[in-house]
Amino acid sequence: MSRPFKDDSPSGPGAEPYPPYEAGYPGDATGAHIADSSDGDNSFDPDSGVKRGLKNRHLSMLALAGIIGPGLLVGSGGALNSGGPASLIIGFGVIGIIAFSIMQSLGEITTLFPGGGSFISLAERMVDKSFSVAVGWNYFIIWAAVLANEYNVICSILTYWTPQIPLWGWFLILWTLFGAFQLLGVEAFGEAEFWLALMKLLGLTAYFFFAIIYAAGGLTGQSEPLGFRYWNDPGAFNGNGFRGVATVFVFCSTFYAGVESVAIAATETRNPGVAVPQAIRQVFWRIIFVYMGSAFFFGLTCPANDPGLINGGARALRSPMTIAIQNAGWEGGVHLINSFILLTCLSAINSSIYIGSRTILYMAQSGKAPHFIGWTNSRGVPVWAILITNAVGSISMMNVSTGASRAYSYIVNLSGVSTFLVWGSISFIHIRFRRAMATQGHNPADLPFKSLWYPYNAYFGVFINCFLAIVQGWTTLSPFNAGNFVDAYILLPLFGLIYLVCKFYWRGSDPFKRSWDIDIDSGRRVDLDRKGFVSEEGEVLRKPKVSFWKRLRRSI
Repeated sequence: MSRPFKDDSPSGPGAEPYPPYEAGYPGDATGAHIADSSDGDNSFDPDSGVKRGLKNRHLSMLALAGIIGPGLLVGSGGALNSGGPASLIIGFGVIGIIAFSIMQSLGEITTLFPGGGSFISLAERMVDKSFSVAVGWNYFIIWAAVLANEYNVICSILTYWTPQIPLWGWFLILWTLFGAFQLLGVEAFGEAEFWLALMKLLGLTAYFFFAIIYAAGGLTGQSEPLGFRYWNDPGAFNGNGFRGVATVFVFCSTFYAGVESVAIAATETRNPGVAVPQAIRQVFWRIIFVYMGSAFFFGLTCPANDPGLINGGARALRSPMTIAIQNAGWEGGVHLINSFILLTCLSAINSSIYIGSRTILYMAQSGKAPHFIGWTNSRGVPVWAILITNAVGSISMMNVSTGASRAYSYIVNLSGVSTFLVWGSISFIHIRFRRAMATQGHNPADLPFKSLWYPYNAYFGVFINCFLAIVQGWTTLSPFNAGNFVDAYILLPLFGLIYLVCKFYWRGSDPFKRSWDIDIDSGRRVDLDRKGFVSEEGEVLRKPKVSFWKRLRRSI
């Protein structure tokens, strides 16, 4: 049992407490295992066996533009059609506020505890093991759904260009290539994501400039400015009112899924004490530029009632970007946008396999999934976790029989409600952590990253995510659609069922953690590039001055 902080200090009751929560605080109570480089290769995480190969710039770009895929570029067309341009902005804005709140909570606990599994393992530490199982499998469901959808889209694009090759043929080729690339190691993943994310940002920036010129009437041969024509006809809400806004929420939650992935990657980051807070702060600019920018310019340049937004077959791949460029007079623009979507698919599939494999890896290593999945090879690569996660992508082949639009709709709804459940769980974990800090006498001012507006943001996160998880499927009630209703709500009882089954299985050995029993001391580690500035006794030593050029070289 953890004792109150003051009684647990090195010199006994009443003595000075441990040093503040610095980024270089030792990894366990003694600090010897991690602070001292003589006990092994510190480039590998001693608990999970994965390699700490991600640099600060890798994690920053992952936070800024990672996992941006066809969901945003293609799926936003369905959201625009359902609700109109105003609904799109409202949906992106509201979910953006929720995402920012969640990232504040996540930044505080992940910076302090960057170990394997992030909020999944912290769910066991702060709540109980059964809750961790429910959160972990729901999070894996998100990435299984996203991965299947990305394979679906990229195969459809390639089939659009090369109809002589069947959909399943492209899937087998890509499945092999992506699986082999992931087995190269985390450094290859990080470097690929850095450059792919950069190209995604440049592509969106180019489209935003096009949209401004198009709306202002500056295109060659354009007779009159576009202005806000589509806000008047078919209208800001496309005639659907609040019902359209509510429908957009599910779409938007799916587009935002992935902002929390920086926490999963923290274990494989060289310097989580620096990289994680930096990445968390950059999520704000991702919300403003990527999501709000896309919502505004998509609604500005594409009519919400355009038939290309809802038709099946190859036209289902046409995003608001494609329709806008074609309406502007460039019929061949479909190939340019499909090329851009193809690039985002490469990044999204790469990230989905990475996040899904690490999720199931850490669950296996803590007894929440089959044990063999937790194995890593001598280079820190979780081979079985990668192969199994990639295999789940074969769900995308349901597109062969059911059609792209129906498959896409079901997958979007499934991953959307999972996102609300996971986000609400993160806020709850943060509340439990702060409760344990208060009970055990720790000072929040000493945290290396302190959440804004606590406790309001954390309680807001729990309430709003639970509320949205419950109401997100209400449009299926009138008129009632049994298939859509089940798809919208199946994960709510499944979450509770997983928790209750695990509670029964571990009955007596999995009590709900009380605030004074929660361990908030172990699990912290030294940043590799700051190693040596923390003694084995936990004393934070004075850091030597480092030249500007050396800091610049380290950052890249």
